[in-house]
This record gives sequence, structure tokens and C-alpha cells, in this order.
Amino acid sequence: MTEEPTETTIPTAPAAAQETPPPSPPAKPRRNWLVLLPLLLFGGLASIFLYQLLSGKNAQIIPSVLIGKTAPQTTLPPLEGLVGEDGQPMPGIDLTGFGDSRPVIINVFASWCAPCRVEHPLLMDLAEDDRFRMVGINYKDKPENALEFLKSLGNPYDAVGVDPKGTATIDWGVYGIPETFLVTADGEIVYKQTGPFSPESIETGLMPAIEAVLARKPAEKAPTS
Repeated sequence: MTEEPTETTIPTAPAAAQETPPPSPPAKPRRNWLVLLPLLLFGGLASIFLYQLLSGKNAQIIPSVLIGKTAPQTTLPPLEGLVGEDGQPMPGIDLTGFGDSRPVIINVFASWCAPCRVEHPLLMDLAEDDRFRMVGINYKDKPENALEFLKSLGNPYDAVGVDPKGTATIDWGVYGIPETFLVTADGEIVYKQTGPFSPESIETGLMPAIEAVLARKPAEKAPTS
């Protein structure tokens, strides 16, 4: 008897497992706006500088919050050993009262300041004009160096006060020298020059400011009974 062939079951391979999509990368945190702050500040400063260039204004003439305000009542000791043309010791600075009827140019300088040396011949020329006074604040300097500075280059000042620690000039908003202020006879700050003078800045900035001050009419005194 012939045996019927048995049906052989061939095992089938298991169905391929369904592929799982790779996990998505973690979302990047939003950039903090503080990171952009330096760029915004830089852009603002660049815009101001570009405006100065395009407007033709002198970038050294920086507006000061003190313009139109009363000058700080600064009192500084004299530079020891400095004498005037009359051979007498030159006084320090006392801006607690403005008894002189002339405006005052206040120049902040130091012997170690290279731009101060550049502008110094221009200050010597300005000193020839007796319509105003010029005083110097010697800033964070050594007395012997300041004396040598004025001895070798000339002394354009009517008075020189020393500020060895730079504390007095804080009230003036000084952050770099040379800096120069024009103050009226009654103590109002009307002009500020940041950085060294040039012939152009004197002609177009300082001298018009001086002329405007001199053209002011003196304040009328109240009638006395």
C-alpha cells in the first residue's frame, strides 16, 4: 500500500518588525534677547557715529548734561613750585565764586597725556586773548612732571589746581583728557570740548561760544529802596 505523502509545513519567517522613526532632535531653546543686546548697542553707537559723519559735525564735541547748568564749585590746591610771569606763586583753583566779569576756560590736562601736548600750542595762542581767563586742572599727575611739562611747553594758565586722584573732575563728568569747558562769569557751563583742540574746533566751536557769551547783556540789578 502506498502511503500518501504527508503535507510538510514550512515555517514562514516572522513579519519584519515595523520600523520606529528616529527620535526628533530636541528643540533648540529660543535665543535669549540678552544675547542680542550687545549687537543692538553696537548698532546704535554706529548709527550715531554715522550721523556725525554725514552731518558734518565735529565728533569730538560731545553734548554734556552739564551744559546750561551751574559749574561745580571746585576748589583745588596750587601746583607747588609753579610761578607766574611776575615771579609770584601761581594760585590754585577756586570756583566757589565767579567775581571776575570775564568767562573762564577750564582745561583738564596732564604731562603723561599725549593729546594734551598736541593741543598745548593752541592753548598758548588762546592765552594771548585777554577777553577770558584760562585755568588748568592737572589730572592724576606727578607734580614734578607737571612742572616740567609747563616749563618746557609754556604756561597758558592764569591758575592751576592739582587733582592727583581725579576726584574733583568726577563732578565735571570728565572721563578722558584733555577736556575743556567754557564757563560764564556767573558760573554757567556753556561749552564742552572732548579731546584735544584743533584749529578748526577752536574756530567753529570755542570762539563762537565765547563771542556769544561776551555778547550777552549783563543781568539787570534789582532796584534798591
